[in-house]
Amino acid sequence: MEEMNRPIPSVVNSPHQFSYENGIELTHVEPGLARGMLHAGPNSINPHGMIHGGAIATLADTVAGSCACSRGGRCVTCSATLEFLRPAQGDLFCEATPKKLGQKLSVVQVTIRNAQEKAVATGTLTFFMEAPQKVER
Repeated sequence: MEEMNRPIPSVVNSPHQFSYENGIELTHVEPGLARGMLHAGPNSINPHGMIHGGAIATLADTVAGSCACSRGGRCVTCSATLEFLRPAQGDLFCEATPKKLGQKLSVVQVTIRNAQEKAVATGTLTFFMEAPQKVER
């Protein structure tokens, strides 16, 4: 697959990707660390005018998954636990670091902050790591 040979941000930040279409931008990926942000817009809010929990969950899943794959390979989410700490408005910023980067399972923790650098959510996500696919030449 072509995306396997491209850096994670160039795939995630491309039009027609779910995260991109929902205002999420992956801003930094290196082995063991990923950062991203939610560009909050009118489609990001709930009926109370706050950032929808689903938008926060999408940000967490995107950034954590990028961290899980930061050494290469592909993954799919097995589980996610989020703690919503306070209502959020405006752009949000997520940082993901691994608790464990494994061959079969990776566990990643996230912290999501608002522009005032207050934590609005934290969480732990687990990913099933797909075996690297062999490229025939």
